[in-house]
Amino acid sequence: MALDITRFVLRFIDEAREHLQLLNEGVALLEQGQADTEQVNSLFRSAHTLKGSSRMLKLVPITETAHALEDLLSALREGKLAFESTRHSSLLYQALDHLTSLVDQLAEHQDPTCLPDRDTALCQALTQAAEGQQAPATPESQSTQAESDKAPAPVKEASLKTSDSVRIKLTRLDELIKLMGEIVSSHAHMRELVKDSRQLKQDASLASSRWLNDLDLFNRELRDGVQIQESLMQELHDKALQLRMLPLTTIFDSAGRLVREMARSLGKQVECRVIGAEIELDRQMIDQLADPVIHLLRNALDHGVETPQEREALGKPAQGQITLSAWQDGSWVVIEVRDDGRGISLQAIRDKVLQKELMTPEQLDALSDQEIMDLIFLPGFSTSAMITEISGRGVGMDVVKSSVVDSLQGTLRVHSRPGKGSRLSLRLPLSLALMRVLLVEVEGQKLGFTAQYISELVRVKSDAMMRVAERNAIILRNEFVPVMSLSELIHLPEKPAKIKKSADELLLLVTQVQHEKLALVVDELIDERDLVIKQLPEHLRRQPLISGMVTTGHNELVSLLHVPHLLERSRKTKTATGVRVQQGQQANKVLVVDDSLNTREIEKDVLEAYGYQVTLAEHGQDGLEKALLEDFDAVLTDVEMPVMDGFTLTARLREQERYKNRPIIIITSREKESDRRRGLEVGADAYIVKGSFDQSSLVETLKLLLG
Repeated sequence: MALDITRFVLRFIDEAREHLQLLNEGVALLEQGQADTEQVNSLFRSAHTLKGSSRMLKLVPITETAHALEDLLSALREGKLAFESTRHSSLLYQALDHLTSLVDQLAEHQDPTCLPDRDTALCQALTQAAEGQQAPATPESQSTQAESDKAPAPVKEASLKTSDSVRIKLTRLDELIKLMGEIVSSHAHMRELVKDSRQLKQDASLASSRWLNDLDLFNRELRDGVQIQESLMQELHDKALQLRMLPLTTIFDSAGRLVREMARSLGKQVECRVIGAEIELDRQMIDQLADPVIHLLRNALDHGVETPQEREALGKPAQGQITLSAWQDGSWVVIEVRDDGRGISLQAIRDKVLQKELMTPEQLDALSDQEIMDLIFLPGFSTSAMITEISGRGVGMDVVKSSVVDSLQGTLRVHSRPGKGSRLSLRLPLSLALMRVLLVEVEGQKLGFTAQYISELVRVKSDAMMRVAERNAIILRNEFVPVMSLSELIHLPEKPAKIKKSADELLLLVTQVQHEKLALVVDELIDERDLVIKQLPEHLRRQPLISGMVTTGHNELVSLLHVPHLLERSRKTKTATGVRVQQGQQANKVLVVDDSLNTREIEKDVLEAYGYQVTLAEHGQDGLEKALLEDFDAVLTDVEMPVMDGFTLTARLREQERYKNRPIIIITSREKESDRRRGLEVGADAYIVKGSFDQSSLVETLKLLLG
């Protein structure tokens, strides 16, 4: 009786992908010169196993390619051949890419007869390289060599493969089954308590002290039973969720091959390093991560990494580098795409914004460098001079932002240094199934916030509120934080019959997205707990204010507010009700230096209201560089900042001839007399404490110092 091999194919696919992952990681170490003898032995064993297991299933193209790969690795292992990075790594990667493609095709069709014939040229090149001969150029390498003479070949639609199955460790399954048994036992106890409650109800007509004691005992048992049940259900949910966790390997493994394919189509030489692929995320998260990761890799390749000729002219290695890394940060996972290319040109962004008339020159001048860089996430924005198959279509970075911030409840941050490269960081929760939620009450309605956007919850006296640039604000730990009524921001009708708490005290929910904060006035904190997040119905998913729903213990549905959208609303409200710039004032140029985005924005609003032209800096070093590049009539600076503090900045500015007599005002929360004296010693003309901040006194002080 013939052996039916089709039932073994799925097992082979899983094992093959594991070996291909090990091979890709090992070749990367070889290329970096970090592989020891045991590492090379491990590579050989993986290729050997791949050859043997595919031969048993008569997967001839995989067997012959793995055999040729094994020959080359054997020569390297036995020392017959010295590893040459430029020659051997490209050949090894081509072999792994081809094997991965064959395994992917097998996974798609689950039929060994679907595989194409072996790549004869590739197998021959591997065999000749193993024998120490100069391998003939493969069609792929010939194409690369001809990139300078012809237009780039079109690249096929990029994709990162994810498996439609999950491999579960037996120990995890045992734990789940054991836990289910405990829950069944607990449920039986709860059922008995229900019977007891019926009996107590029948005895109600015979109420006595004994009956009351029995009722009290029943209440205690019921309470304890509910707590135990809740604890077990929580543990069950955690265990079940672990079964759905997958390593990022499922999408990271394809990244190296994807980068190499796209790089060849662009005539670029790029090494892709993958770090932290073992980090686990909920399968639901991983499924939605493929497109954002592709877009980030595309942009790094097309916009970031230069051509070999450009890199050599700049004194860089001809081969660029893209690093895709991940690490766990508490209950969060950070995914980062970094390149060593040209970086993001702020001037190119400004030019594109003006060209598309997205902003006026005056609005652009008021933005900090980071805010200008964040404009790359605008829909349809692209600085590419030409639309290509890789990028420049004006879709991509806005898709990344939408996926990460809106769909995955994460945050997105971009960093760049001209000529040095760029770094885009995605910070994501481990799972969207269960999240920490704060429930509040506003105007009689219950509303929820996911905890990742909550900085703190504070009660403040009404007299702690200050009016700055026609906006309410408070001072929290050395920074101004704008304050808005949540009910007004989302247009909730006021409940006339509602009993208000003391007007002398306000409850503020301080929200934060990246470096921007907004304090929302709420009426009451109801609860804080881990809750299951329910997706909105399909017809409601496009509205931006609500990100999901949760159910309370009384089966009441509560909407979760999407904090990034609330911040966007608050900015539009500020613009709509903002102050008008007074006319007739001299347009003095003022540099504002503070590490708090909120403080910079508030001080900018105050100064612009009185006709000053304001430039913003994020810390002392940033302020010093801008002060040296441009001539300012006055400088306002905080003290406590990263990189360089305000005292050091003031002293450094006083060393410059043109800033020896320019007004420098320190605005800080430090109230000690010793700090005041130090500020004056380093050369500050005025020292304003934020706790007693008054916008009119600031403006009057500035007018007096400017004469």
